[in-house]
Amino acid sequence: MFRIRFHGRGGQGMKTASRILGTAFFKAGYEVQDAPRYGAERRGAPIFAYVRADRSPVNERGIISHPDLVVVSDDTLVGMPAAGVLHGVDESSVLLINSHESADTWSGRLNTKATTLILPAAEEVEDRAELPYIGSSCAAASAALTGVISRDIFTEALTEELEHLGDDIVRKNLAIALSAFDVMRSHAGVVKESALPSAADYKKPEWIELPFDDAEISAPAIHA
Repeated sequence: MFRIRFHGRGGQGMKTASRILGTAFFKAGYEVQDAPRYGAERRGAPIFAYVRADRSPVNERGIISHPDLVVVSDDTLVGMPAAGVLHGVDESSVLLINSHESADTWSGRLNTKATTLILPAAEEVEDRAELPYIGSSCAAASAALTGVISRDIFTEALTEELEHLGDDIVRKNLAIALSAFDVMRSHAGVVKESALPSAADYKKPEWIELPFDDAEISAPAIHA
């Protein structure tokens, strides 16, 4: 199963990114689950969305705790504990950051064993919630990294999800998204499907061992 998590700010299109990627997976023959996760946050507040995709029905539910791919649309979120960008990230994960800085810089800064890749950031904007077309770019880059979604299938998915916004918006999003797809195409297949969780992998909690006193000592003293 592919487990993919998108992190961004309200207004950057992470919900839309998860929808586009989910539709692309579905068109590629996968069973899909996609959902955003946010509460009463305002525009610009940290939010995330996620996608699960598998060749068999997806019975897993809830937040993705061990992602195969984490996509960050806004690099100012990486060091923010409340955003939870690095939650569950390990050496088998891929971390894709939209940033002006290099992958080596981020790997060193985060001290992570995850494979770190950079989606080159567009021009700076005054309002971080208005990064242009970043949701579509993140969806396209993710699709390319999986290696199982073709350029044509992604084009169909994006067009289907955004067609209600009009041809001009679809055309602009598609141009930028396909550019991101092509940039990441050289890393196609770097994101691997992880195995379904098994009871055999369960690790018991590390309970605190409390010593027991002898009965004579631990019994209550009653004076009446």
